[in-house]
Amino acid sequence: MSALIVNDRPIELDKDGYLLELQDWSAEVATALAAREELELSPEHWEILELLRAFYAEFQLSPANRPLIKYVALKLGPEKGNSLHLNRLFNGAPAKLAAKLAGLPKPTNCL
Repeated sequence: MSALIVNDRPIELDKDGYLLELQDWSAEVATALAAREELELSPEHWEILELLRAFYAEFQLSPANRPLIKYVALKLGPEKGNSLHLNRLFNGAPAKLAAKLAGLPKPTNCL
């Protein structure tokens, strides 16, 4: 277990770097998690993170790649809801990395 320090406050993470407490998430936490992944969040990233959080609020789970792609296509259109776009944004691991940055649990069927 490790911690991320955001605004002088420790945020507990599991062994894979996911938040232990979902309510600890904030834009600052997402930015700090992204920095650990050597990623700078753009408006395109935020759009996906907000969508993921809405998905989680509705279904109480973090989607794997296929459901994530379908959901993004449904909500934002096929030009954003495709594996090329999401892989480019999230370093080839969109479901896992996007869930981590959105402060959600690791998708259950992701290794």
